Amino acid sequence: MDALKTMVSSQLKAELPQISIGDTVKVHVKIKEGERERIQVFEGTLIARRGGGISESFTVRRVSYGVGVERVFPIHSPHVDKVEIVRHGKVRRSKLYYLRDRVGKAAKVKERI
Repeated sequence: MDALKTMVSSQLKAELPQISIGDTVKVHVKIKEGERERIQVFEGTLIARRGGGISESFTVRRVSYGVGVERVFPIHSPHVDKVEIVRHGKVRRSKLYYLRDRVGKAAKVKERI
């Protein structure tokens, strides 16, 4: 059991960004193509967080060419290079799944000042 705890604690990231639901974030993801590795940025609205500890993850949504795209990122994944906060959103829900049904300006989240 102690070996499992040390293995889990070694994989946890030391510094986590203070992200909250409704924030617009840029997630820098490591993509491996053959032997080359590059960073790809996925920018969108943080609509959900779930789990805790090593299994904690968050869901980011954006609309790309008129199609809604959602990606789930484990916070402690080695593929997630960094998470930048673009702006803070003003929301009153812990999950923003209702944004899936909205189109255009109605799908935007107001900025928290």
